[in-house]
Amino acid sequence: MEKYDGPDSGRVRIDDPWYDALASGWGELDGTGAPAPTVPPARQEQDDRAARAADVYLEVQRSAAFQEVRSRYRRFVVPAVAVFFSWYLAYVVTATTAPGLMARPVAGAVNVAMLAGLGQFLTTFLFTWAYARHARLRRDRAALDLRWDTQELTRGVAGGER
Repeated sequence: MEKYDGPDSGRVRIDDPWYDALASGWGELDGTGAPAPTVPPARQEQDDRAARAADVYLEVQRSAAFQEVRSRYRRFVVPAVAVFFSWYLAYVVTATTAPGLMARPVAGAVNVAMLAGLGQFLTTFLFTWAYARHARLRRDRAALDLRWDTQELTRGVAGGER
């Protein structure tokens, strides 16, 4: 809906997303004694297109290509999260249960706790780099192809080909 500042600026238009056909009355009759349609025809057509588009996305979700992209994603992310969370938890548990070990000096004022804390930052950057590399090499091309196919299917739905 576009903003309009004129004599009809207070009028609700059919393409207004907040428009409700029943807001004007409680089940008004259409003049023949039958209840007036609750959804304007243009809105019904839009809803039908949205339902067909939703079917396209469900079809894509069930496809082997989509399942392969999701599988590749999970095969990297689940172990990476487990390793990183374990490393973080080991750092926190060690810091609270073994303060003597963490306070042990390594070089000058640098102790084990400082090295482990810096190691947390380092592993964050390493996992980020590894994730981006994995995505680029193993998922991006397949995901882009899948996206292209999905767009073609949804264009077909919008054009009435399905």
